[in-house]
Amino acid sequence: MRLRHPLQAVSRLGAIAALVAIALPVPLPALSPPAHAGDVDDARLLGADADRDNWLIHGRDYANLRFSPLDAINPKSIKGLVPKWIYQPGTASTFQTTPLVADGVMYVSAPGSSVMAVDAATGQERWRYDHKSRAAKLCCGPANRGVSLGYGKVFVATVDARLIALAQDSGKVLWDIALAEEGGGNTEDRAALGNADPAIKGKVTGSTGIGASSAPLVYDGKVFIGVTGVGYGLHVESDRPGTPLGAVVGIAGRYGRPGFLGAYDAATGKKVWQFDTTQEGWEGAFTAVTADGIKLPRDIAAEKAAMPEHRDAWKFGGGSVWHAPAADPALGLIYLGVGNPSPQAASESRPGDNLYTVSIVALEAATGKLRWYFQQVPHDVWGYDVASPPSLFDVVVDGKTVPALGQASKLGWYYVIDRRDGRLLFKSEAFVPQANMFQSPTKEGVTISPGVGGGANWSPAAVDARKGVAFIAAMHMPTRYRTETLPAFEGKPAVTYYTIEPQKDVPWWGTLTAIDLAKGGKLLWQQKTNEPLVGGVLATAGGLVFTGEGNGNLSAFDAAKGDRLWQFNCGAGVNAPPVSYAVGGKQYVAVAAGGSQIWGFRQGGAVISFGLVDP
Repeated sequence: MRLRHPLQAVSRLGAIAALVAIALPVPLPALSPPAHAGDVDDARLLGADADRDNWLIHGRDYANLRFSPLDAINPKSIKGLVPKWIYQPGTASTFQTTPLVADGVMYVSAPGSSVMAVDAATGQERWRYDHKSRAAKLCCGPANRGVSLGYGKVFVATVDARLIALAQDSGKVLWDIALAEEGGGNTEDRAALGNADPAIKGKVTGSTGIGASSAPLVYDGKVFIGVTGVGYGLHVESDRPGTPLGAVVGIAGRYGRPGFLGAYDAATGKKVWQFDTTQEGWEGAFTAVTADGIKLPRDIAAEKAAMPEHRDAWKFGGGSVWHAPAADPALGLIYLGVGNPSPQAASESRPGDNLYTVSIVALEAATGKLRWYFQQVPHDVWGYDVASPPSLFDVVVDGKTVPALGQASKLGWYYVIDRRDGRLLFKSEAFVPQANMFQSPTKEGVTISPGVGGGANWSPAAVDARKGVAFIAAMHMPTRYRTETLPAFEGKPAVTYYTIEPQKDVPWWGTLTAIDLAKGGKLLWQQKTNEPLVGGVLATAGGLVFTGEGNGNLSAFDAAKGDRLWQFNCGAGVNAPPVSYAVGGKQYVAVAAGGSQIWGFRQGGAVISFGLVDP
């Protein structure tokens, strides 16, 4: 299948910026009649944005705004915010969950994909499901980013690529299906690389497999979930436990497999449809510039000459899905981001644009049919996955209300797109430092910012659609890209490889940024944090923005000015998105504190819920 991009690049972004203003979302239509009282049914899911007390969907609503209408916790009362309870699932590992809350019960996924239900007012455990992985080796680590609710069930996608439905009232397994066959990838011994190149320190390993780390999305009787781990890149293991990943090594070849997002019947688990993120014809139009007009360092003639040899490269193409989609019931569409192509960094064996990697994709929710795509970086070699989930809101352009989609990119720009057809409306000012972007790796090495970590990594942004402001947690982590060729040796052919290594001899930091969507993406304010921000953002009607750091601090900032108003150290890295909910008329803010192994942040295992001091 060969598709033409519907986008025509916007040459004068500044000209439209002054014409943009934010508008409130349009009302959403009802889908199906309610099942019975107390169920988290279609009616409740459609109205999740107006449900003050609960957090029913991973992004709080189908628009993924992560904005709570609760306002008891505000700049005047924030000094009285204290821990109310702590729940420990019993693991000390990378903890990235977004807790869900429905009718006074919180549902939490733990590292390894276990699930617990706890009392949202006290933290007392009600039931638990302990997941036993069937995979010999996890492709993507133990992290799980959350569960979904619907029709009396709790749905969890697991580290070993299964989708499981649990009874919401008991945790009993109702059905358990495999998303894909285990394996299907390659594991290669690349110790010779480490021995031959002193710049690579440590054991070089790599594998391709299938897993799932994101929360599913429940919509109109279906459960939507994407897989991870399908791309291929070798990794240099850290020489010390608890320190960040040493480097990523890319070697051309046929190692990965296509990623996908699937839709499954919520009642039975039967697959309804599947959209593969790499498909035949993925070479596309051999685009020489990005959708926003930036020239890429591509040798198009050489790529086209290599096509006959690599026409089946799409079969190994990667394209993981790192987050739950957003949904627009009015248009009947779901929206997701797709990860980098495979093999990572090395592009000789995958000529062309490598559709639909590093793209925002719109699919028909009922059929999985592709409606449009917006590829941020064709033929990516830098690891610029579309990892942070999109958010949906409306803007006014040239006096007309436009249904829009916003996405905080690894590139350091917030893209705003017409969600009907994928047309770029504008992109923001850079929210992280940018240097040497889109430079090709060299033998001497070139340092690029933002690098493979981003920008905005998987961390979800928050959007206050009332005021037209997006809040983005991001990282500054300069990364060195280098290429090397090992000569032929003992009958083995020469090997060209690429290394992507975060620069550990320069400062890293984070940025929390407020972006004005009514003025074409101007930065309203920005706070620099000591640690790169990986986890996510919560915004509230109380005028506060919450986010956490790897040093354990959970902080609240003034949404209007950016001043830090409150801080609490949770003991382990806060690298998960906070949520807010209410029980018995009292507002709470909850977050998982468990750090992140890949970034070297202190690991632990606790969900902490905060509330105001009782009068």
